[in-house]
Amino acid sequence: MRALIVDDSRAMRAVIRGTLASAGYEVVEARHGRDALEQLEAHGPVDVALLDWNMPEMTGLEVVQTLRRDPRYLHLPIVMVTTEIELSQMTRALEAGANEYVMKPFTPEVLLEKLEMLGVGPA
Repeated sequence: MRALIVDDSRAMRAVIRGTLASAGYEVVEARHGRDALEQLEAHGPVDVALLDWNMPEMTGLEVVQTLRRDPRYLHLPIVMVTTEIELSQMTRALEAGANEYVMKPFTPEVLLEKLEMLGVGPA
């Protein structure tokens, strides 16, 4: 399984990368939304994308909207991993096409359970 981690925090990318790598995922990282789109073009498809909401260049919500307009990514499982805790923000993300929502801080178990629920758990 290949996962794209998109977060402007190097520390948060490291936390998520560690969790996913220990579960057997291959990881591609991006620093912000535009970088995420560039990484997808450069490294090919992934099995799941994990997006922070608040980032420079392009927000996680904008990435979701962009991916859902591209036929190649219509069915890509997308998980918002963010500090946005307002119900209205969760609703916006899900309506835009995110499949799941994980609030920071989270435990590795919570993150991996969400991925299993989406059917993208490690092989």
